[in-house]
Amino acid sequence: MGIVFDAASQTFHLQGKSSSYIMQLMKSKYLAHVHWGRGVRGSHLGGLLAIRRRCSFSPSTDPNDLTLSLDTLPQEFPAYGGSDFRVPAYQVQLDDGTTVSELLYESHRIYAGKPQLEGLPATYVEDEREAESMDITLIDQAIGLKVILTYTVFRDFDAITRSVRFVNVGSRPIKLLRALSFGMDLSHCDLDMLHLSGTWARERHIERRPIVTGGSVIESRRGSSSHSLNPFMALLSKQADEDHGDVYGFSLVYSGSFVAQAEVDPYGTTRVVMGINSFDFAWLLEAEQAFQTPEAVLVYSAEGIGGMSRTYHKLYRTRLCRGEFRDRHRPILINNWEATYFNFHAAKIEELAKVGKELGLELLVLDDGWFGQRDNDKSSLGDWFVDHNKLPEGLTDLANRVNGQDLAFGLWFEPEMVSPDSDLYRAHPDWCLHVPGRRRTEARQQLVLDYSRQDVRDYIVTVMTDILASSRITYVKWDMNRNMTEIGSAQLPPERQRETAHRYMLGLYEVMERVTSAFPNVLFESCSGGGGRFDPGMLYYMPQTWTSDNTDAVERLKIQYGTSIVYPISTMGAHVSAVPNHQVHRTTPLDIRGHVAMSGNFGYELDLTTLTEAEKEAVKRQVALYKELRPLIQFGEFYRLSSPFQGVDAAWMFVSEDRKEALVAYFQVLSEPNAPLKKLRLKGLEAGSNYQLFDADAVDETVECFGGDELMHIGLNLPIWKGDFRSRLYRLKMEE
Repeated sequence: MGIVFDAASQTFHLQGKSSSYIMQLMKSKYLAHVHWGRGVRGSHLGGLLAIRRRCSFSPSTDPNDLTLSLDTLPQEFPAYGGSDFRVPAYQVQLDDGTTVSELLYESHRIYAGKPQLEGLPATYVEDEREAESMDITLIDQAIGLKVILTYTVFRDFDAITRSVRFVNVGSRPIKLLRALSFGMDLSHCDLDMLHLSGTWARERHIERRPIVTGGSVIESRRGSSSHSLNPFMALLSKQADEDHGDVYGFSLVYSGSFVAQAEVDPYGTTRVVMGINSFDFAWLLEAEQAFQTPEAVLVYSAEGIGGMSRTYHKLYRTRLCRGEFRDRHRPILINNWEATYFNFHAAKIEELAKVGKELGLELLVLDDGWFGQRDNDKSSLGDWFVDHNKLPEGLTDLANRVNGQDLAFGLWFEPEMVSPDSDLYRAHPDWCLHVPGRRRTEARQQLVLDYSRQDVRDYIVTVMTDILASSRITYVKWDMNRNMTEIGSAQLPPERQRETAHRYMLGLYEVMERVTSAFPNVLFESCSGGGGRFDPGMLYYMPQTWTSDNTDAVERLKIQYGTSIVYPISTMGAHVSAVPNHQVHRTTPLDIRGHVAMSGNFGYELDLTTLTEAEKEAVKRQVALYKELRPLIQFGEFYRLSSPFQGVDAAWMFVSEDRKEALVAYFQVLSEPNAPLKKLRLKGLEAGSNYQLFDADAVDETVECFGGDELMHIGLNLPIWKGDFRSRLYRLKMEE
């Protein structure tokens, strides 16, 4: 592991755990991309990059060397306006209206550890020996623009992070029109693109398609990372599957509008770029001012999609998530939302807590409706004071009642929004995002607070800290239930209005840092109508996310399977809800609802007081079993076995780091008549060891013994069931 610069060949070699990332300076000034993929020794790097003259329509930068054209040179951070006609990684506009820029190499610096990004979330190291970093400084002397490309390579991961800092070192203002986090030119294009798409209640479904000549783009223009498309993209070799083949992953540590693009040029080169969406974006850099881009995390795997996923899982779980709860078991909770919606009172919540305690639960979360005059979703967002009609003795009394049942107490907030029907909006109508003379478009009867303003941020921090300090609150669900429209700020001058959306994100990160730092013993969970902002930027402040508002077990198979492509299991909130399901009106057995929800951070979202005695006993067993399995599920290695996108069943498994214990979850969505006998090949086990296998739910355990090699190469015999929506959990323990 490390970064080596060879002066003779002018090459940079970034060596990961088993991968290499190689760049070369052409004519000592143009930074070219040579290789990213399987590790090489690096003994003869200087002659690996081949360039040739194409045609006069690809202009040369040097009349004495017609082979060198920026239009065909594989580059690391391509510009706009010179001789490269492909998609740029950045674009500027000068005060004379021109947009031409060209960056040339100036210097580089290699150092131990990993730098923090000012005002932005990013991966980190706890010991500088875990990583090595490099800053490559490029400069456009003609306009006074300095660009610092920062690379970090990790010792224990095949992961590289990239980010960019733009600095105006001249005397004239420079407007950034495009400022992406990285660019890269891969030398081949025989690739598929994999990404995650969806909508509210149908998040992060997997899509795979070939890339073709021209651009393959995913993006959000919603002001958030969005339900529709996640800030992640992977490029896969054609033969790559879950376990084999080359996979290149790109993930952006950002929660706002983004773009990711793979552009294939006429010569079979694939340019990959990712970062803040340049749509409706600009940033004015006055003299000596700087702009920092978000971080992109690049993961290479020679072991298919699964290998890439497990790298992201461990990196994000241990070196993106932070705080006390990063390594702690997450509590099993009951959330009152689908039990009561807005119609509750203190006695009802206490009753839920009492039954929850009887069933073995550990936390009660009071959802929307406890503040202002919030009897529906039409009012009171922004009025963060207790509704004494529902809670006559206040939050402290309710928290004490819940704690009296030996349950911790949690609370819901939506601090980024304001209702037009609220005291806050009536007092400060200019505190929301808006454009003078335009309507203020409402969604869910609410507007978006302008977090680019310091006075708004200070108000939110004050009211939240007052509430959290007033009672024994150990969990916060931080919700956000609409996207941005009329993006403008009353405090920004005309020339900076297109900075509003990004300044909002910087403001949001500031508020989250202040609030979460003030309450390190509180577990924060992010939410945006479920999974509308499930992204790495949020995980830096809050180690888990409400995966989807859709709690139907069948739909959750796809949602949780797709989410696992990038995000660790410890980040996924998953609950058992009532049937018929409130989102799709499907009726499924309690077993499959429990098994799906137990494949994440487990909880319930229903009225416990209406359960039958038989259902209560079943819930008790689920809770007790999850407590046994929780360390394995939340912190074990995750393997996808059978995709719900490709058939009538699904399966996945969790394996402990020492390979001594595993859990297999199998789900039959639909029954088939006269179906073939099925086997399920397991993964991640110790081939030379024997494992005891038994039904995790069985009261009287029937133990069978198999070799790890047998379970992985031949497979586990699956049950033959009649009926839809069936499931089983298998536990495996290595024989000593």
